[in-house]
Amino acid sequence: MTSSIRRHLLTDQAADLLRSRIESGEWEVGAKLPGATTLAAELGVGRSTVREAVRMLAGLGMLESRQGAGVFLRGSSPRQGWDRVLRTEEIRHVVEVRNTVEIEAARLAAARRGEDDVAALRQALDARSAASGTGAAAFVDADIALHRAVVVAARNPVLTELFETFVPRLREAMLDLMDVLDLTAHSEPDADDHRLLVEAIADGDAEQAVRIMRLRRL
Repeated sequence: MTSSIRRHLLTDQAADLLRSRIESGEWEVGAKLPGATTLAAELGVGRSTVREAVRMLAGLGMLESRQGAGVFLRGSSPRQGWDRVLRTEEIRHVVEVRNTVEIEAARLAAARRGEDDVAALRQALDARSAASGTGAAAFVDADIALHRAVVVAARNPVLTELFETFVPRLREAMLDLMDVLDLTAHSEPDADDHRLLVEAIADGDAEQAVRIMRLRRL
């Protein structure tokens, strides 16, 4: 789980560094960029991370990979209208990491939860429902609180610490996801799935808890 988070963070950082160098005018449009080995050394990351960063910037219309020829600069700034694409890509990365953490947390929680954990889960579920009419930020905070209760119920302090480190990035991505999917807090997205998740954990049904976590959007 830690390696997955680190990989995505390094890719984002490498893409940001490379984009800054492009926007500073280091290379002219049409110029060939240094090879992956050189860029990896300059950016302080691995070659695979460089390739992922190049793919991100290619999606923005800034770079072009030509098989057998290398990577070339197509534009010094993202194509108009591609900010939404970047946001969607970032959300996808965060969701992948979130699933890695929370699916395992749900499985462990179903096996290890105590009465206090179940009570905390049900209280957090009620708070999530109550937050559905209070705005996107309040709803996202309530949703994260529920998933935090799932992580705590897993009774693994390292997993809890990892989740808390990830929360700021998760909160930002969830707000973006609600916007991209045109969801509103008033609709209480995935309400039934979250109720079933809490019941599955309370019942000790790890298989059901994992299944629900894989299907939910928020």
